Parts: sequence; C-alpha cells; structure tokens
Amino acid sequence: MMRKFLKAQKKTIIGCLIFWGLGLLVLLSLLLSYRRDLPSLAQLESYEPSLITRLYAADGEEIKEYYKEKRVLVPLKEMPPYLINALLATEDRKFYRHWGVDLHRIAGALWANLKAHRLVQGASTITQQLARTLFLTQKRTLSRKVKEALIAIRIEKTYSKDEILQMYLNQSYFGNGAYGVGAASQVYFSKEVRDLDINECALLVGLLKAANRYDPFDHPQRALRRRNLVINSLLAWGKISNPEADSLKSLPLELNPTVEAKGEAPYFTEMVRRYLEKKYGEEMLYRGGLSVYTTLDLRLQRAAEEAVERNLEGLQAKIEKSHPLSDTAYTILVPDSANGEERREYKKVQGALVAIEPGTGFIRALVGGRDFAESEFNRVTQAKRQPGSAFKPFVYTAAIDNGFKPTDIIYDTPVVLRDEKKGLWRPENYDHIFKGPTTLRTALALSRNVVSIKLLEKITPRQAVFYAHRMGIKTPLRAVPSLAIGTSEVTPLDLVSAYAIFPNQGVRVDPIYITRVTDREGKILEENSPYKEEVLNEQTAYIMTNMLESVMNRGTGYGARRRGFLRPAGGKTGTTDNFTDAWFVGFTPQLVAGVWVGFDDLTSLGEGETGARAALPIWTDFMIAAHRGLPVRDFPVPPGIVFVDVCAESGLLPTERCPKVVKEAFIKGTEPAQRCNLPHNIPKPPRLSPEGKQPPEEIHF
Repeated sequence: MMRKFLKAQKKTIIGCLIFWGLGLLVLLSLLLSYRRDLPSLAQLESYEPSLITRLYAADGEEIKEYYKEKRVLVPLKEMPPYLINALLATEDRKFYRHWGVDLHRIAGALWANLKAHRLVQGASTITQQLARTLFLTQKRTLSRKVKEALIAIRIEKTYSKDEILQMYLNQSYFGNGAYGVGAASQVYFSKEVRDLDINECALLVGLLKAANRYDPFDHPQRALRRRNLVINSLLAWGKISNPEADSLKSLPLELNPTVEAKGEAPYFTEMVRRYLEKKYGEEMLYRGGLSVYTTLDLRLQRAAEEAVERNLEGLQAKIEKSHPLSDTAYTILVPDSANGEERREYKKVQGALVAIEPGTGFIRALVGGRDFAESEFNRVTQAKRQPGSAFKPFVYTAAIDNGFKPTDIIYDTPVVLRDEKKGLWRPENYDHIFKGPTTLRTALALSRNVVSIKLLEKITPRQAVFYAHRMGIKTPLRAVPSLAIGTSEVTPLDLVSAYAIFPNQGVRVDPIYITRVTDREGKILEENSPYKEEVLNEQTAYIMTNMLESVMNRGTGYGARRRGFLRPAGGKTGTTDNFTDAWFVGFTPQLVAGVWVGFDDLTSLGEGETGARAALPIWTDFMIAAHRGLPVRDFPVPPGIVFVDVCAESGLLPTERCPKVVKEAFIKGTEPAQRCNLPHNIPKPPRLSPEGKQPPEEIHF
C-alpha cells in the first residue's frame, strides 16, 4: 500500500516538474521573443518627458504657456511626504522591496480574478505602470503585460527607487490636460505641489486610476468616494489614525481651479510663438519645457490695450453714426447663423501701437489690432501702410545732416512737379493755403507739404531713401517727389524703431522682444543684448529732436499738450490721402511709441480724421499712463550744439527792428553771422490760396 502511495506521489512530483518545466520553457521563449522589441537602455536613459514652454514678462510674471501636454517637472524633494504615502498606500506598498515586479501580488490578483470570474484586482507595480505609460499602450493583452514586466525590471536596474517615483509622478495623467503632479496641482488647486495638504494629495492620487472617470469637476461624488478610498488605504497602512481618517473623510472637495488668462498681450505672445517655432521647431516649442524671457512690460501693455480700445470705440461710434447700415463702403455682408441668411454689419476700424525703450530697443508694449480673436493679423509687424507726413523727419534728417539749418527758409508757394512718368503734379498743403517764406522748423512743426517736397528736391529723393533705410526702414521706398509726404509703405515697428534714434542721440538699436531662452535644465540656448550702431552724429540727432519738440509745443502734435501730456517730448503726425491712415509717432528720453489707425481695406476714416485727431489721443493716453511714476527728464544737449538768439522770420541775428526774437539751436559752426535785413515795418503780403495770381514754381525731378 505504502509502495503504491509512494509511486503515485512520485508520478505527481514528476508531473509537476514537467508542468513547471514546460511553463518555464514557454516563459523563457516569450521573454526571448519579446526582448528584441523592448526599448534599449539608452532609450530609457535619454527619455525626457514633454514639458510646458513658459513665457515671462520683463518682471518675471508668467504671461503664456505653450504645450501639447500640460506638464511641470517637480523634484521629489519638493513633494510633501503624505503625497508619497498616499501613492504607495494605494498603488504599491511593497515598492521599496520589490525589483519591478511583485510575484506575490500577481498570484493574489490572479486568484481574486479567478474567484470573481472577472477582472477585479490589478497587479502592476508603480514601476510597471511607469513602463506602460512611457513605452506601451493601455491595451490589455498578454504580450503587453510581458513587455511591461521586462521594461519594469530594466527601469529598476537603471534608476533608483526615488528617481522612479519622481518620474512616475511627473509623467502620469491626472485629467483636464494635466500631465504630472505639478500641472495637476495648478489645474485643481492653483498652488505649488509643496503646498498641497493631505486631502488634496489623496484626491490627486485617486485620479491616477481613471482620471476622466473620477474628474472632480464633472463627477464630484465619484471623486469624493475615490479620495476617501485613498484615505482608507492610508489608514490601513498605518500612516494615519482612525480619528484623522474620519476627520479627513468628512471634508468636502475644495477645488480652486486655475483660471486661464485671456487676451494678455495676444499679438505679442503670438509673435514670440512664431519665432520660437521657426527657430527651435514645433517639438521643442510644445514639448521642450523652454523658459522664454521677454521684454514686455505688463503695466505698459495693459495701458496700451486700454488706450487703443477706448479710443477706437469712440471713433467706431462716430463712423457708425455718420453712415447708415446701407452704406456699402462702411459695412460688409456676414452670414446670420439664426436664419441662414446674410446681414450687414459695420466694418471694424483697426489700430496698432508699439512702444520701445530707445536705449535698449526693448519692446515694452505691442497691440497688433483691436481683437485678436477676430483677427490674428499683427498690424505692428505685418501691415505695410503709407506713413503720410510721419515720413517727413527722414527728409529733414538728411537735410540737417548735409548742412541745412532749422532757420533755413523755403518758400511755401505753389509748385508744379514735372515727372517723366506721371506728368504734372501740383501738390497742396492740408489747409489749401500757402504761407510764403517758412523756416524748416516751422514747416516741420506745421507739416507743410510743399516745403517738404521742395526740400526733398534740394537733397534728392535718393538721399532721403538712403537715410530712411540707414535708420531702420526695411521696406522698399520709391525715390520719387511724393516720398516727402509718405507715399511709400512702411510697417509701424520699423517707423517707431527709426524714430528711437532721435532721443538715443543718433544710435540705432535693433528692436528686441526676447532677452533669453533656456531649456528644461536651465541651459541658455539664446541670449540677446542690444545691438547698437551709430547712424547719425549726435548733433544732427539733437537738432532733429529739438525740431520735433516744436511739433508738440506749437505744431500738429499740440493736442497732446492740451490733453495733459506736458513732459519734454517730440513727435510727428501723419495722414494719408482721403484719410485712410492716421499716425502719430512720438518720444520722450525714456520711451518712443507709435500709433496707427485705419481700416484694413483702405476705407476712409472720414473727413478730418487726421493723425492729430484719430491717432494722437491714443498715443497721449498711453504715454501719460506709461510715464506715471517716472522722473521727468529733458533731452541731453551734446557737445557741439550752440543756442543763438535769432529773428523768428529771417533766422538771422536780430536787430532792434525784429518784432520777435527766438532762441535757436545750431550745430556749432553753422550759426548765423549776418544781421537780419528784413524791412519789418513793411506789411506782409497776404497768404496765398491755390487760386492766387502768383505763377507756380516748376521743379524737375
């Protein structure tokens, strides 16, 4: 009997050995077949999770994020202990004792699932879950489970336990676009991970099982039950007491979701985004975790957006009041979603503003249009528009730099230009009046078209083109007589950057909007400092600055003074034919800013909507806000500048008969030596209208 029993037992043992041997052979064959499909050790070591690229304003405040997956890398040492305890208590209590795979847990899960005849318990360790997230799919197959186990073993050989935990918590998906606990902490609680309390940690750990199913925004009761289950796990593992668990479970969900900033400098941030994508590529931009430090001053940016919006609303209301909806020049047809038909609505008048620090070239504020949601076209950098009289300073700069003086006189009288291609052209002034002998200072201050055209003839259009390009205008310019009144297109950014040369004493500084770019590890990829080039001597720059101050103090820019901007400043208005473009570009020692107003399709702004009326109010409101708190500074006078009393009419040294004497600035050596010889007691001739009897002067270009 005993012999039969031993014989049967021997057969059982042999059968078991054969069974386990065959099982081992099958397992080994599976391992060998899957091994070649596994990621290499090099892949594991070089793995870098997708991270958010962040944009920062000049003061360090975050203004924009770019990402495909919202993710923030948080070191393990910055995570609170109860976050780690909650994770281990719920997902893997033997984490620090196993080698990537927990065989006892696998056996227990297998038995539980067999008894229930369905999947009721998982057996994956944290390392296996990480392997699945990094390299595999969520599809439940035998091959995936085998690969998952093999990868987990490799991960355990490559990284320490703490490194694995850090990777897991920074890689896992927590719902609502948040990848990693750092992003989740911001999305659900608007706080840093290190500031999370135990209840918040329990909620986040609970989301790891199924982030969408337990979404606390959409399914608060499910999320609450799941959070309490995590608290029970902490209790069962001995990490909290019964009273603590009861107290925590009685608390409601306390969410404080992050509110996405809307409309914060959208044209500026889009300009930055395009640059980054072009230079570093889409993958680096959206997944590389770059830190991008910009020149934007948020206080100035908000002031710029407010000034543009408020003034354009007023202009829009005026236009709509003057033109009925039936006026096809000022309205467009748009589909009506309510009934599927078309209806008319008014076109939107647009505006642009850009402000630059003259000494550095830093762009401090940029508004590229009225509403980024309606139109992403950046009118500061992309729109090419005629500058009108805002181009005149380049003509005057070329003249001053070639020996002309602010007191030189040119006759504001009718003129006929003979152009070989266009025939005859009879330019007029805005007021249709000719004022006779006019100094260059007065002609620039009052924006006399005819004087500017005659001055251009004296220096030649080619010379004006040379100076404009040298000062920073990048668009093509036509060397024709009408160039003097701004008929060649420019961009607002180029125009404002060129004007910055005047307060910067002749030095051109290229515009800068990014100061530094670093990668996810803090390594500097790009660093930009001002590139400076002297394009005018400082004496010429000062004379032009001084003349442009006259525009503000007694010329077409005087509206800024009436509106309360009283600091030392220079600037120039610009208006194009039929009032299609309105400009004002002006500066102080601290800031240069330019404003453009118009319709995108060249529709007229309306009779009388000049640069002084449509653009100058925006500029003034912005500059008052921008200079609030800044010290009042005057423009420095460089060596080689002298101030001399002259007759206001002749520009020569005054005599006792001169009715008005003014102090004029000269480059040393060009000041007058002769006395005024005008017979001031003789009445002046009346102003000439275009219909006056005096024959026009004929000029050939």
